[in-house]
Amino acid sequence: VVYCEHGGSSRNVREFIKSGRIVDWARENPQVNFVVQIRNSKHPYIQGNYITGNTHEVGVKNEPIETLEKVLEQLKNRSGRKMKKLGKPVRTETPSVQGVWTPMLDLKGTTFPIQVVNGGGK
Repeated sequence: VVYCEHGGSSRNVREFIKSGRIVDWARENPQVNFVVQIRNSKHPYIQGNYITGNTHEVGVKNEPIETLEKVLEQLKNRSGRKMKKLGKPVRTETPSVQGVWTPMLDLKGTTFPIQVVNGGGK
């Protein structure tokens, strides 16, 4: 959690820290390492650093305390990976160029006649 000691946009973050709710949240979630930093003359934000090395920042300028708790929960529940768009599934009338296999297509031992056709002119 990064906030400013004097700025109005950090007012709710300061209240969240002074009220002790941040300590309660940290006790309820011991798997999360928690650091609070002062960064004067800047808007507040909450940054999640993940084991994968990725980071994710969420600006919390003028956000109420309930929103701060929601942001902490969201960052806690993220995997740290970037969002990836999944492709659309392919839908087709003919699922295979070769056709659908059925047990009736067992062609072992079947011979087919071969005809040679000359493509000569008339």
